[in-house]
Amino acid sequence: MEKANFIKIEAIQIAEAFNIKKLRADFGVEPHSSSPSEIFYTLTNKKRHLYIFDYGVVVFANYSTVKKKEFIEFVKDYASTNVYLDFFEEYRIEIDANIPKVIIKNDYVSVPYVDASVMKIVMLNIAQSVALDYYEALTDDLITSSRIYIQELEQRGKLSVSKKNLLKYIGKVLNVKNSEELNLLNRHLKANFDINPRFRDLDYRLDIVEDNLKLFTDVLNVRESSRLEWIVIILIFLEIMIALLFH
Repeated sequence: MEKANFIKIEAIQIAEAFNIKKLRADFGVEPHSSSPSEIFYTLTNKKRHLYIFDYGVVVFANYSTVKKKEFIEFVKDYASTNVYLDFFEEYRIEIDANIPKVIIKNDYVSVPYVDASVMKIVMLNIAQSVALDYYEALTDDLITSSRIYIQELEQRGKLSVSKKNLLKYIGKVLNVKNSEELNLLNRHLKANFDINPRFRDLDYRLDIVEDNLKLFTDVLNVRESSRLEWIVIILIFLEIMIALLFH
């Protein structure tokens, strides 16, 4: 009986987005397949595989630590915004000619054979899982920030945050909510790795943040409106006093 062997898969969120078109042109290797949003390579007699996605994730298969580090340094030149937190996922493909069909486990998948199509499917799902980890972390940060403001409203009945800081927070929310990378990720989703339920949860949490954002905006508008009313009252009062003094 043929002994089973493993292929190591590693996915890393390196940036928020890549310039896929320029990266492909400069890399100088003909891809196995590509589209405007992704590039898939088979390298060194098909023993190594590389999958690059425009939402900032790179997936390595059978890469040494040195080769992986070299490519990460290369690909950073094509990133819109680098991600410095640790968003990483590891998986394995077990090749076992003695099994009749695919068997999926928690940390690996067993297949009777492996080809480019098998590699693409596994690497794609791991990439999506890592990207979701990244956006889940972003939404957790937004929800934590909004919770601080909500508690202040509950305890003090007002927001002490400045207009500038609140607008910066609004910009951060909109950047995540309207992110093109997030939309691309949504279009590529599949059922593996619980990706669909996780995306629905991510979308739900973003809706919560958006609702909080509307509340904060309303409070800010009320505060600005009240301030303008007092300015008008003071100006009218000054005008009356000046008229009285000079007449």
